[in-house]
Amino acid sequence: MSYDLAVWDGELPPDDHEAGSVYDELYERYLESDDVVIPPAQRIVDYVEALLDRYPDDIDGKMVWASPPVMDEASGPIVYLVMSYSKAEEV
Repeated sequence: MSYDLAVWDGELPPDDHEAGSVYDELYERYLESDDVVIPPAQRIVDYVEALLDRYPDDIDGKMVWASPPVMDEASGPIVYLVMSYSKAEEV
């Protein structure tokens, strides 16, 4: 089981409905297609690198990330983080 979380660089949506719409658009545009590879934006790269500094792929023999390498889950202004469910609270 995993705990999935999407993080993107952009303005804070005014409500949950708009956040869902923004997520759907970004996911479809940047993550859904395997045909076009779009490098992650620098702020996303910095964010993922900071996460990996604090939570590397393997902590005491327990995997934090359910879908490493994490940077492969980043494209343009969005990263889709897939964490091991048992580590989600910690992360």
